[in-house]
Amino acid sequence: MLCFIWDNFTSLKLAAIDIGSNAIRFQVSSVLDDGQKLLFKKMEYVRFPLRLGHDVFTTNQISRKTREKFKKLMKAYKLLLELYEVDDYMICATSAMRESENGTQLVEEVRDEIGLSIHIIDGQQEADLINKAIQSYLSEQTHLHIDVGGGSTELNIYSGGKKLKTRSFKVGSVRMLEHHDLPAVWQEMEQWIKENVRRDMGKVTAVGTGGNISKIFELAQLKPHRLMSLKRMLEVKEMIERHTIEERIYKLQMNPDRADVIIPAGHIYIQVMEWAGAKYMFVPEVGLKDGMMLHLYEQNAARKKFEFVNRDDQSQGRKVTAVRKKKSKK
Repeated sequence: MLCFIWDNFTSLKLAAIDIGSNAIRFQVSSVLDDGQKLLFKKMEYVRFPLRLGHDVFTTNQISRKTREKFKKLMKAYKLLLELYEVDDYMICATSAMRESENGTQLVEEVRDEIGLSIHIIDGQQEADLINKAIQSYLSEQTHLHIDVGGGSTELNIYSGGKKLKTRSFKVGSVRMLEHHDLPAVWQEMEQWIKENVRRDMGKVTAVGTGGNISKIFELAQLKPHRLMSLKRMLEVKEMIERHTIEERIYKLQMNPDRADVIIPAGHIYIQVMEWAGAKYMFVPEVGLKDGMMLHLYEQNAARKKFEFVNRDDQSQGRKVTAVRKKKSKK
C-alpha cells in the first residue's frame, strides 16, 4: 500500500495501465484520507500475459492476431475504468511497443476505435516514472537501481540522495529468452557500469524492481525488511534452474509467462550486481505502475508537501519529504 502524509486532501480514484513486453498490468487505486495520512488503496489489479515482445523482437512488428487481442484487452480495461468511475488514468507502453514498426499505428487505432490514449514512453521516461516510486527508499549512500523488463533494463545510479546517472539498455528477459540480445549491448552495459559506479562512491547497494526479482525474493524465504545477498540470489537461481517449466508452475507457483523468463531476468540482475560490486539488494514492491500513480496524483492535486512510503515493502524503506509546485496541466 502506498502511503502519503498530506493536508487538505480531495478524494481521487486513479488508474494505471503498464503495457510491458511480457505482460500488461492494470490497477485502480483509491486515495483515502484518514485525517493525517493519505493512502493509495488498491481496488483492482489485473495482469494479462500478452507477450508483445515475442512478436516485436522477432519480426519488428506486432502480429495481426496479437493486435486484435490487444484491442480486446483495452476494451475490457476501458469498461473497468468506467465501472470504477476513475477520475484520471494513465497508460504507458514500453520497450516492445516503442520498437515495433506498427506500434504507433496500433496506438492510433486504440485511440480512434476505443477512446483510450496510450503514451509510448522512451527508456528515460520509463526510468523517471519508476524512480518516483523508489526514491523514498534511498538513503544518502550509493544505490544502483536495476529494473529488468521483458525488452529493456533501466539502470539508475544514486549517491548522496541524488540521481547521478541513468541509462536504458536493450537487454530484457523476453529478448534474452528468445536470443535477441546482442553481445555488443552487454559489453556497452558492462562498460557503462564500470565507468559510472566508482570506488570513491563507497559501498553500493542494489535496488531491484520488477516481477521477476520480487518472485526471487519470495523464493529466497527471507524475513520482511531484509536485504537479499548476491550469494542467496545465486542459490535461488540455481534452485529454479533445477526445476522444469511445469515444476516451476505447479511447485514454485509461478505464472506460466513468469516460469520461462525468470532465469534470464535473474541472470541480468546478478550480472549487473557483479559488475557494480554490489553484495546486497533490497526489493521494494513498487514499479512503473506505482510511479504512474504518483505522476497522476501530482497532476491532480495542488499540494505543498508529502511523505511517501510503501507499507507493503520488503526493504528498509524510509520516508522522504518533497516539495511540490503548483498544479500542472495535462
